[in-house]
Formats: sequence, C-alpha cells, structure tokens
Amino acid sequence: GHRRKNWKVRKFVLRDDPAYLHYYDPAGGEEPLGAIHLRGCVVTAVEDMPDTRKYDVDNILFEIITANEIHYYLQAASSTERTEWITAIQTVARTGK
Repeated sequence: GHRRKNWKVRKFVLRDDPAYLHYYDPAGGEEPLGAIHLRGCVVTAVEDMPDTRKYDVDNILFEIITANEIHYYLQAASSTERTEWITAIQTVARTGK
C-alpha cells in the first residue's frame, strides 16, 4: 500500500479445509475482512501489470483467478516469497476441500 495508494497491506492465512485464503487487517482483529475461495483456482506470477510503472511492482506480483473468474492481484515481499505463495496456493487449490 505504500507504493500503490489504492492497495492495502493485509495479513493472509492459507487454509486447506476448506480451501480458502483469508485476509485480515494487520493491525489486529480476530475476524477476517474477507476470503478467497481457492478450490479450482488458477494462480500465476505476474510479470507486467497494466497501468503500473516498472519501479512500482518489482516483479513480485501474483494473480489468483477463482473458479468464478474473480481476479485478485497480490504483492509478495520478495520473489522467493512470491514463489512460495504460488506453490502453496496451487497445492491447496488442487488438494484442499
């Protein structure tokens, strides 16, 4: 959120039963702000996002497209973390309940 003013920093919790990625306000709070249903989703690295300047994204974005064709763009802290998130989400999308 510090680079793209309309983006928010969120805490994410990946669950496999049921297959959801819940997101929370990082300042606290027990209840999730929302959830992304992962069963049957597609997750990919994003190398070039429309309407962004190269220095804004540092090639650490990834996209989740749900079975309902809702697109979510997320930014990881590093390229290594992006790869870990993509692998973990792909596993849950394939094997989660």
